[in-house]
Amino acid sequence: MSSGVVVLVAVVILVGFFSMQHYGTDKVSWLFAPIVLLWFLLIGSIGIFNIWKYGSSVLKAFSPVYIYRYFRKGGKEGWTSLGGIMLSITGTEALFADLAHFPVSAVQLAFTLVVFPCLLLAYSGQAAYLMSNLSHSQDAFYRSIPDRIYWPVFIVATLAAIVASQATITATFSIIKQALALGCFPRVKVVYTSKKFLGQIYVPDINWILMVLCIAVTAGFENQNQIGNAYGTAVVIVMLVTTFLMILIMILVWRCHWILVLIFTSLSLIVECTYFSSVLFKVDQGGWVPLAIAGAFLIIMSVWHYGTVKRYEFEMHSKVSMAWILGLGPSLGLVRVPGIGLVYTELASGVPHIFSHFITNLPAIHSVVVFVCVKYLPVYTVPEEERFLVKRIGPKNFHIFRCVARYGYKDLHKKDDDFERKLFENLFTFVRLESMMEGCSDSDEYSLYGQQIEHPRDGLMHNNGSTVSSNMDLTMSSIDSIVPVRSPHHMNITVRSSGQTSSQTEVDELEFLNSCRDAGVVHILGNTVVRARRESRFYKKIAVDYIYAFLRKICRENSVIFNVPHESLLNVGQIFYV
Repeated sequence: MSSGVVVLVAVVILVGFFSMQHYGTDKVSWLFAPIVLLWFLLIGSIGIFNIWKYGSSVLKAFSPVYIYRYFRKGGKEGWTSLGGIMLSITGTEALFADLAHFPVSAVQLAFTLVVFPCLLLAYSGQAAYLMSNLSHSQDAFYRSIPDRIYWPVFIVATLAAIVASQATITATFSIIKQALALGCFPRVKVVYTSKKFLGQIYVPDINWILMVLCIAVTAGFENQNQIGNAYGTAVVIVMLVTTFLMILIMILVWRCHWILVLIFTSLSLIVECTYFSSVLFKVDQGGWVPLAIAGAFLIIMSVWHYGTVKRYEFEMHSKVSMAWILGLGPSLGLVRVPGIGLVYTELASGVPHIFSHFITNLPAIHSVVVFVCVKYLPVYTVPEEERFLVKRIGPKNFHIFRCVARYGYKDLHKKDDDFERKLFENLFTFVRLESMMEGCSDSDEYSLYGQQIEHPRDGLMHNNGSTVSSNMDLTMSSIDSIVPVRSPHHMNITVRSSGQTSSQTEVDELEFLNSCRDAGVVHILGNTVVRARRESRFYKKIAVDYIYAFLRKICRENSVIFNVPHESLLNVGQIFYV
């Protein structure tokens, strides 16, 4: 690593490798899989050759007696050498994070039938070679390769070393995605690259940060031993954390017997704590790097999660009651100007506090207000006919609606004009259906789940305008759900008179909505700023006023996520003290 040429070549390879990640794990793995398969077959075959050539007595090393003799003879040096031995099993820790990228059966078959046996043969073959060539311990692998296939193996080994980084990259993407779902990481762009596997993703920002960190490590470390110590420290800690999480899963989810949990915990911690104690001696020799990076990410995730939770609690606890809205009257105590206001909120129910803040500080509000809640579901796509759920809030003359827009992880939400068009189409459809159902429901609120109406078999209606008494259930159905809207028992429906009235009301409201849309649409986004109170401790002020504020500034804004045009964007700010 001291050679400048080697470092330069390594940096060029890293830049090219990370630049390929946007193609997705599926396409990249199709390119790399043959290289990795060839690599394992080669090292396994070389191991068999060395065992045959230099003696099979090396297979005695599978007996645990020899590790006991090794520790008794080596003492502290033998104990601390375990940190370097960890490099022989690096990559297994990425299994847990990479499961979302591949089928579980594929991982099980690959490791059971290919990876594990080939690694055992390779290390056994090198050990057999070293028993006859003790002076070649520094580069035993390359010296143990038969001369005829040395250069082909060298090329494949170089390519395999590059491919090995893929496990770390895909695992990092998966962890970041889970942290985003839990609200523990700032909003970043996540690109889904597969129709079949939800876990196959690409995170551009994290990809380039990883590239910079890898280049810094490659150029900054003095020798390979320091990189090995850093990697060994990270692997051991990941295994410990995974074991503790596994214990929780066994107790809380699987509800295993306590004896089984105790056996698993004891066996796992004996091995892992042994290795962990050995890497502690390597912290000052490169092991500090993963600890420093983990500490930085821990601070970022903790601060972001704290601020996000406080913001959401504030919005939940300060929702506006319907009694307050109704008390304002149809004009909401303001001048209702022509136009439609789309108020974006994360709340799928209730009136957000930002709305009361808006009408309290401004003298006017749009004639029609629609609370828009955009939700991204863990499915590939949401059909167009099931995307929008529309609901009326309050009486009709208030002209306030709620619309929940549901998107799959591959649905594109780029053109705002198209979003507006679809939203208004569903809003108009809701008004028509509501007018058809008027007088048939015992609720003042209706939800649009689909556009198809199924009439019950036992309800009859004459065409001559007479009154018919029946027990009727109107059902609104969609592809994935059937939601009944029950009518009162023995309901009288006067077809002609009520039909004409509701039809006229429908026409009037549709004309009103069209005129408001022609007058202009404004997108209203809430911007809640979190600040620490004056009496707060200094570390809380640093975390909230500086770190969280900085993360909010650099992360993706709501206007970018919703693709709101700047010329029709209105930001409403408010300060919340914690």
